[in-house]
Amino acid sequence: MAPTNKAERKAVVDVAAWMFNVVTSVGVIIVNKALMATYGFSYATTLTGLHFATTTLMTAALRWFGFIQSSHLPLSELLKFILFANFSIVGMNVSLMWNSVGFYQIAKLSMIPVSCFLEVVMDKIRYSRDTKLSIAVVLLGVGVCTVTDLSVNTQGFIAAFIAVWSTSLQQYYVLHLQRRYNLSSFNLLGHTAPAQAGTLLLLGPFLDYWLTNKRVDAYNFNLVSLQPAHVTFRKMFIILSCTIAVGTNLSQFICIGRFTAVSFQVLGHMKTILVLIMGFFFFGKEGLNLHVVLGMIIAVAGMIWYGNASSKPGGKERRSLSLPTSRQQKHGSFSDSNEHDGNV
Repeated sequence: MAPTNKAERKAVVDVAAWMFNVVTSVGVIIVNKALMATYGFSYATTLTGLHFATTTLMTAALRWFGFIQSSHLPLSELLKFILFANFSIVGMNVSLMWNSVGFYQIAKLSMIPVSCFLEVVMDKIRYSRDTKLSIAVVLLGVGVCTVTDLSVNTQGFIAAFIAVWSTSLQQYYVLHLQRRYNLSSFNLLGHTAPAQAGTLLLLGPFLDYWLTNKRVDAYNFNLVSLQPAHVTFRKMFIILSCTIAVGTNLSQFICIGRFTAVSFQVLGHMKTILVLIMGFFFFGKEGLNLHVVLGMIIAVAGMIWYGNASSKPGGKERRSLSLPTSRQQKHGSFSDSNEHDGNV
C-alpha cells in the first residue's frame, strides 16, 4: 500500500509543479507582451535583469528563514550556466519583441527535437516508436494552432534560432547540475539568480540600446498622456512582471528537476494553447477559428498519447544498456532527491 501512496503523492506534486509553471509562464508572457506592445517598454533584457533581481531577493529571504541550505557550485559550472541562460533569456525576449505571439510560440516547437537530440547525444537516451509519434502529433497540433498567426522576418528568425538552442542547452544543464552536485531547485536558483541579475542589469541597457536604439534611462515612467491611468498601469505591469517572473524562474527549476527536458517541453505546450487564447483576448485578435480549435484538439491528443507512451514499461524514454552501472545508480538517487524537492 505504501508504494501506491508514494506514487500518488509524487503524481500530485508533479501536477502541482507543472500547473505552477503553466500559470506563471503564461502570465509573464502576456504581461511582458503588454509592456512591449502597449506601453512601449521595449527594454527586454533590462526587464529580465529586474526579474532576476527580484528572484534574488526571494532566495535571500528563503535562505534567511532556513529554506535554502548551504551548498557548493563551482565557479566554472556557474559561468557555463550563466552563458546558456543569458543567451536563452535575451533570445526569448527579443524573439517575443520582434515576432508575433504566434511565431514566438511556433518557433519554440523546435525545442522538442533539439532537446531530444541533446538527450540522445549526451545521455544516450532512446525513444520508443510511440513516443516519437506522439511528439510528432504534438508538433503538428501546435503548428496547426499557430499557423493563423504566423509572421516571419529575418531578425526575428535569428533571435528565435538563438533562443531555441540556448534554452534547450540551459534546460539540459539545469538537470545536469542538479544531478552532479545534488542541488535542490531552491539551492540552484540561489546560486544562479544573483549572477544572472548582475550580468543582465549590467549589460541589459547597452544591449537594449543596440537592439532598439532607445535608452532605458530615457523612458519616462511618469509621461502624461491622454489617458493618465496609463502612468499607473506602466508601473503596475513592471511590478507585476517581476513578481510573476519569480514564480516562473522557480517553477522552471522544479519542473526540469522532476521531468526530463523532453517531457517538460511536451507538457509545456499546454502553455502554447493558453497563450494563444489569451493573445486573442488581449491583443485584438478576432477569436478562435477552426484552425486554432483543430490544432488544440490535435495537440491535446498528442499530449495524452505521449503521457501514455512514455509511461509504459520499456516504452518510456530510457537509457542505453551500454551505460555504466554507476551512472544508472546516480540517476536513481537523483529521482529520490526530486521527490524531496517537490515537497519543500
